[in-house]
Amino acid sequence: MAWEHMLGFRSAIINFRLLQFRTEWLQQNLPCLSEHISIGMQLGFLGILALHFVHKICKQRSKFPDEGTEKYSRIGLRFSTIYKTSMACSLLLMCTHFVVFVLLLNGRVTYCNYKFRPVSSESMQVVSWAISSVSLYQIANSKSIKFPWLLRAWWFCSFFSSVISVAVDTHFRLTYHGELKLQDYAGFLSLLASTCLCGISVRGKTGLTFAIPNGVTEPLLNRKAHKHSDGKRESLYGKATLLQLITFSWLNPLFVIGYKKPLEPDEVPNVDIKDSAEFLSRSFDKKLKFIKERDGTTDPTIYKTIYLFIRKKAAINAMFAVISAGASYVGPYLIDDFVTFLSQKSTRSLQSGYILALGFLGAKMVETIAQRQWIFGARQLGLRLRAALISQIYKKGLLLSSQSRQSHTSGEVINYMSVDIQRITDFIWYLNIIWMMPIQISLAIYILHTNLGMGSFAALAATLGVLLINIPMTAMQKRYQTRIMEAKDNRMKATSEVLRSMKTIKLQAWDSQFLHKLESLRKIEYNWLWKSLRLSAIGAFVFWGSPTFISVVTFVACTFMGIELTAGRVLSALATFRMLQDPIFNLPDLLSVIAQGKVSADRVASYLQEDEIQQDAIEHVPKDQMEFAIVIENGKFGWDTDSSRTTLDAINLKVKRGMKVAICGTVGSGKSSLLSCILGEIQKVSGSVKISGTKAYVPQSPWILTGNIRDNILFGNAYNKAKYDRTVKACALEKDFELFSAGDLTEIGERGINMSGGQKQRIQIARAVYQDADIYLLDDPFSAVDAHTGTQLFEDCMMGILREKTILYVTHQVEFLPAADFILVMQDGKIAQAGGFEELLSQNIGFELLVGAHSRALESIITVENTSRASQDPTPDSESNTDSTSIAELQQTRQESEHSLSLEITEKEGKLVQDEEREKGSIGKEVYWSYLTIVKGGVLVPIIILAQSSFQALQVGSNYWMAWASPPTSETEPHMEISFVLLIYILLAVGSSLCVLLRSSLVVIAGLSTAQKLFTTMLHSVLRAPMSFFDSTPTGRILNRASTDQSVLDLEIANKLGWCAFSIIQLLGTIAVMSQVAWEVFVIFIPVTAICIWYQRYYIPTARELARLSGIERAPILHHFAESLAGAATIRAFDQQERFSDSNLSLIDNHSRPWFHNVSAMEWLSFRLNLLSNFVFAFSLILLVTLPEGVINPSIAGLAVTYGINLNVLQASVIWNICNAENKMISVERILQYSKLKSEAPMVIEECRPPVNWPQVGTICFKNLQIRYAEHLPSVLKNINCTFPGQNKVGVVGRTGSGKSTLIQAIFRVVEPREGSIIIDDVDICKIGLHDLRSRLSIIPQDPTMFEGTVRGNLDPLEQYSDSDVWEALEKCQLGNLVRAKEEKLDASVVENGENWSVGQRQLVCLGRALLKKSRILVLDEATASVDSATDGVIQKVISQEFKDRTVVTIAHRIHTVIDSDLVLVLSDGRVAEYDTPAKLLEREESLFSKLIKEYSMRSQNFNNLATL
Repeated sequence: MAWEHMLGFRSAIINFRLLQFRTEWLQQNLPCLSEHISIGMQLGFLGILALHFVHKICKQRSKFPDEGTEKYSRIGLRFSTIYKTSMACSLLLMCTHFVVFVLLLNGRVTYCNYKFRPVSSESMQVVSWAISSVSLYQIANSKSIKFPWLLRAWWFCSFFSSVISVAVDTHFRLTYHGELKLQDYAGFLSLLASTCLCGISVRGKTGLTFAIPNGVTEPLLNRKAHKHSDGKRESLYGKATLLQLITFSWLNPLFVIGYKKPLEPDEVPNVDIKDSAEFLSRSFDKKLKFIKERDGTTDPTIYKTIYLFIRKKAAINAMFAVISAGASYVGPYLIDDFVTFLSQKSTRSLQSGYILALGFLGAKMVETIAQRQWIFGARQLGLRLRAALISQIYKKGLLLSSQSRQSHTSGEVINYMSVDIQRITDFIWYLNIIWMMPIQISLAIYILHTNLGMGSFAALAATLGVLLINIPMTAMQKRYQTRIMEAKDNRMKATSEVLRSMKTIKLQAWDSQFLHKLESLRKIEYNWLWKSLRLSAIGAFVFWGSPTFISVVTFVACTFMGIELTAGRVLSALATFRMLQDPIFNLPDLLSVIAQGKVSADRVASYLQEDEIQQDAIEHVPKDQMEFAIVIENGKFGWDTDSSRTTLDAINLKVKRGMKVAICGTVGSGKSSLLSCILGEIQKVSGSVKISGTKAYVPQSPWILTGNIRDNILFGNAYNKAKYDRTVKACALEKDFELFSAGDLTEIGERGINMSGGQKQRIQIARAVYQDADIYLLDDPFSAVDAHTGTQLFEDCMMGILREKTILYVTHQVEFLPAADFILVMQDGKIAQAGGFEELLSQNIGFELLVGAHSRALESIITVENTSRASQDPTPDSESNTDSTSIAELQQTRQESEHSLSLEITEKEGKLVQDEEREKGSIGKEVYWSYLTIVKGGVLVPIIILAQSSFQALQVGSNYWMAWASPPTSETEPHMEISFVLLIYILLAVGSSLCVLLRSSLVVIAGLSTAQKLFTTMLHSVLRAPMSFFDSTPTGRILNRASTDQSVLDLEIANKLGWCAFSIIQLLGTIAVMSQVAWEVFVIFIPVTAICIWYQRYYIPTARELARLSGIERAPILHHFAESLAGAATIRAFDQQERFSDSNLSLIDNHSRPWFHNVSAMEWLSFRLNLLSNFVFAFSLILLVTLPEGVINPSIAGLAVTYGINLNVLQASVIWNICNAENKMISVERILQYSKLKSEAPMVIEECRPPVNWPQVGTICFKNLQIRYAEHLPSVLKNINCTFPGQNKVGVVGRTGSGKSTLIQAIFRVVEPREGSIIIDDVDICKIGLHDLRSRLSIIPQDPTMFEGTVRGNLDPLEQYSDSDVWEALEKCQLGNLVRAKEEKLDASVVENGENWSVGQRQLVCLGRALLKKSRILVLDEATASVDSATDGVIQKVISQEFKDRTVVTIAHRIHTVIDSDLVLVLSDGRVAEYDTPAKLLEREESLFSKLIKEYSMRSQNFNNLATL
């Protein structure tokens, strides 16, 4: 035992001596510390400079070294403010150090005992600053863009040297209560100049400009292609001076405009060229290329590229963040000194008090400037990374292989662009917290150690304990985030599918089924959101309670260790714990953002590494090296590379220039795939494909861009009127343009939704024709157009304007085959037959089956025609007169209708898709009110505010108690026992923590319930909206609300609104504490608050409009991307990738402009508010220093300072939170907009329900029916009066755009009649519910739609029929064998859009749905347009058998499908032109129907003659 005592005693002695030695060493060396550092730095600088000169002499260079330097031999150099400031600061520093040097030589005393060190340090400073000034003069001569790196490094180091020097001198002045001397003032002056130079060195640019002889001024900047201006206003940020950059006053011109009136998009200035999407996209590509070359890899990791892309800017941000973190701890460090000063005011000079106040203020100013700069820099870097990544995702989307495209649905890819990119850029903001955190914790522990000695280790242990709790919580949060993203993806995928297929869903009366599907997907997402938010509520409890917890642990430890707790120490510790709250509070956010960012970055990385289409699949051969236009040798191709089955096999094909090659075959035989292999869209397994010449492509499903018709036809080419008119005429579009209110400038809705199928088809044929390519690939171009137009297209377009071109066309219309030079018959992915028409007919292998079906159809037409001719009597004169009169009347009405059309062209000029609505002015109180009161009438809101107020009161109370109960100095007697003091403190602390737990739980419950309720309301509102809403609203707009805005509601807005209230409560608490000590603070606080409110009022109008504009400008990026993904094959075929990428870049810039200026505006406001709160803080400090002793209790004064340190942060956070909440409330406003949409008629009207067996007969009666699509558009159907008798077959024919499809939509009430009525079996359909109407009718629509899922789910989504019924329907619609051949049978998968089924097969599935439904009325809307003649024949047979005693209304382009009808209705320009039996109509040679028939039979006559040979 004795040995142990001895050893313990010895170790204590050794420790004491070490401590003594350390203290002595510090006392001797600290006074000379700044001299040591300064001398070392000067020697380094002068040494490197000497090496440079040697290097220069060797190389015989006369230019100051810098990578960014360029020379210009121009006239009239103009000096920038930056250059002048740098020169002035250098000269000022040289003079200052020279004065100090002279003073030292004259015997002035310094704290450093060795006279030689200060003298040599100052003399070297004079030399260094002289060299610096000379170098600056040299720069002006060499006209450099940037300051040399050596000079910048020197300025940077001298700033730190100045900080250390001033800090050490101030420390000694305070310690020895010395007076301020001339040297001290020189030190402050040097610090000011060094700070300026440090700022200039970070920016690095000289800003020199020169005048060209003609008087134009141009900056010395790398003259990059400034495609950037776009006629918009130039960048304010790009031409800002250093002072403007620090104070953000470069935004003033924008505020002037925004304050007077709501900002318009074109009034927002451009972003700087370095923030433009084009520059950033190029820069990112360079980094990607660099890594590929460096690592020798084809798909480099995205993380390395991002690191290279952001590192320079991120390093500058990190520097500012570190300075800000360091400066924020000066306050807590000085508090103990301040309380001591107030206690010993009688023995201390006022000057030392003012120096302390100056120290507080100086630190606050440095913190304010650095903090604003790093936050702004982080936002700017986020913008840059976002622009670069969006452009990468977009470019990748244009290159995805078919298989990759199927594995990522468009909803998923849009989520990458909206949600994932947002999360990655959020991480960039949090990146700086990683650098700040260790510094904040280290400084906090250092300050605690200075005040509390060993007690600081207890604080460290408690801090680490709190931080460690985070780790398991973060792991769970990361798991929840992944699940939320998966659930969100699934919901978005389903939502975008529902929106795309809205017409089919409404026609089939499946609304409620799909509504339930979306609601169930949301329920899954909701459950994961609830788990995630519940965890974050527990997190909030831990972190709000952490300062209290750490302080309790520390004070208890100090009591045990016997460390005396004076008021100064306690207050310094409390201030430090409050500062520690920041890193602790940020850590869970940081970890959660890292988790989310990692998940998102991985998702984006995996997408960017997906397979692309084979770049080498096609070999392009110059025209002079090959006589053929297309050569395929031993081609083997497959859509699915993993499967052993190939789609096309043994393809050998040679096509000479100028040949017309027709491709025919049954449904699913590989016709479209053959065109895809020439385009390079399908994966090439083996063989070779050679192409000579440019190509143009017309896909089977029309792909039309939102915009006007002319833009769709020009497709990026210059407008040549003669060529354009020729193209329009050849594509039979002239008559359509006459009908449209704005001609070819008519707006097309999303996916060409307001055009008929035939119009869309002809627009895209015109697009191909206008390209003037060498090779044309047309996929079933005549399917959607009527017979007359088809003939015209074939003659004027294919055999006319394109007669010299090479054309490969897929067709089911046999009448177009004889004109081909060469015909390919496809069967099971192989070319079964090839040759001329007659040659194939004589082979008797299978071609004649296709032809035979057509032949029989034609015979039926000719038979009907002949019989009607035979029964025709000689027409009396009177009849011919009436007939001619009716035609004259038709002409007359046509002219009238056109006249009324021209009157109806309002200022909206044929614009269907209106610009997105944006509210203007402040966000209405009703938006906030409806948000707060949606759940339980808002009863939770006051409880939440009360809980937070109780927390604040208990917090202030506990701190007040500690300050009051602790003795001011070590000599003073404590008021009461320390254990009792701590007990009360602990009780107050526990109470405050419980209040936080209650508050955070209620915020989560209220926030998520509100989000859920708003989502459900919006979903119901959107799905019940009329079809006209979907026609005029791009899907992107709805998806934007369902994804981005809904995310804000789910995860952010409740917290943001909560924070508004919490930060106001905190601010009020702080003001109460400060004014309780010195009520005089109120004198200044009131005017300052008034100025703050004025600033906020001045700021809000501009910021609000900027936030709205950036919200609106986000949707076009997503919409353009979705459109580009859908038409990627067409874009590639026309080699237009670059043009579309450029459009994407300009859309990104359109979003960046308001977004960048919005975040800058926030910094503009924060900077000004911080300055004002610093002013209040400084005023209160000076007040406390000046008041005579005994007026105030030093401990309570210290408490006021403790709270006052955070005043700038609190005041800024109040404004920041209010503005942030207002910006986020825009999402609520946007969702509420779509929650109040005009609804369709009710689904069910209880008092007007039709009988259960309605309709029994199926008679459809139209009475004076008039239809228009929108109020500002002309009528499409005019005065339709006719009756379709029950159980009859009625054919509806007419030219494209004559109103056939609109008539069908009217029967289903997709468009409501403007006048008149439709009566089915004595029931006025406008008086019953939509569900009752649509569920009793069947339709096979023009655009066949399939949903992602299974075959069974597509045929019977409501699950009303048995498997045997489904199989029976499949057999009847010719799909039985195809589905049986699949492994999963009825559960065989259908991908998004049904893309793994051919268009013909999709059409047959729609027929299957109708066969299952067995309605009394069946409508066929050009139902067999995409199938071959043989399949068409079978379908017609099935329909005539299955629906023989039902009403069948058929719209058809193939005349033979209506020739067997009981009645034919001919429409022309939206009016009934003729309505009678086919025989009657054929009797009159002048009838439109006769003309159509004649045309059709003449077109096929040459083929018919061949058939009879």
